Amino acid sequence: MSDLGNKKIMSKNLKYYMDKNNVSRNDICKALNLSYMTVSDWVNGKTYPRIDKIEMLANYFGISKADLVEEKNPITGSVPGLFGHYRIPVLTTVAAGKPIYAEEDVLEWIDYDKEPGEHVRACRIDGNSMIPRIQNGDTVIFDSELGWEDGDVVIATVNGDHATCKRIKKYADGIALLSDNANYAPMYFSEKEVRELPVKIIGRVTEVRGKL
Repeated sequence: MSDLGNKKIMSKNLKYYMDKNNVSRNDICKALNLSYMTVSDWVNGKTYPRIDKIEMLANYFGISKADLVEEKNPITGSVPGLFGHYRIPVLTTVAAGKPIYAEEDVLEWIDYDKEPGEHVRACRIDGNSMIPRIQNGDTVIFDSELGWEDGDVVIATVNGDHATCKRIKKYADGIALLSDNANYAPMYFSEKEVRELPVKIIGRVTEVRGKL
C-alpha cells in the first residue's frame, strides 16, 4: 500500500524534522500562517495535510515532500537541517563500520558547518579521564576517514566494549591509549592484543564542544 495519505507516517516524519531542527508547533504556525489546532492535528496524526500544505512544510524544512509522506529508512550519518545547515548525530553507542543508525541510536543532532558525509559523527563524553581539555558531558566530533599520528585524540573500542576517548601513542610492539588526567593509568596493547581483542580506532577527534 502507498504511504501517501498515511497519517501515522506523516506525523512521525513531521515530528522527526521538528525535533532535529528545534522547531515548535508555534514556530510552524507563525512561519506558515497556520492555526495551532491544524498543526497539532498533523503532529498527533489526527488529520493529513493537503498537498499544498505538505509542500509548504517541505519548503520550510528544506526537504522534499517525499521526506514527509514516505516511510523513512534507518537514518544515515547526516541530515540536512533547517535553511540548508547540516546536522550530525550524537550517538549513544559507537561502533566500527556502522554508517547507518536507527533513531534509538541517536542521542541528539547537532549543527555542522559543511556536508559531513557518513564518516563524521559525534559522541558524548562520560567521565573525567581527558580533563582538563575535554570535560565530562562534552561532545566530541570525530572523523572515521582520517588517519592518526602519535598524540592525536581518537575514539577507540576495546574488545567490542563502548567507545572511549583517549590520546593514542604508537610503539614498536603495540599501542597505548592514554588519558590526559594523570589519575588514570595508561592502557597498553601489544600488536597481538590489537588484532585479537580487538582494539579498533573508530576515528580521530576533530572538534570538542563544551556543554553549557
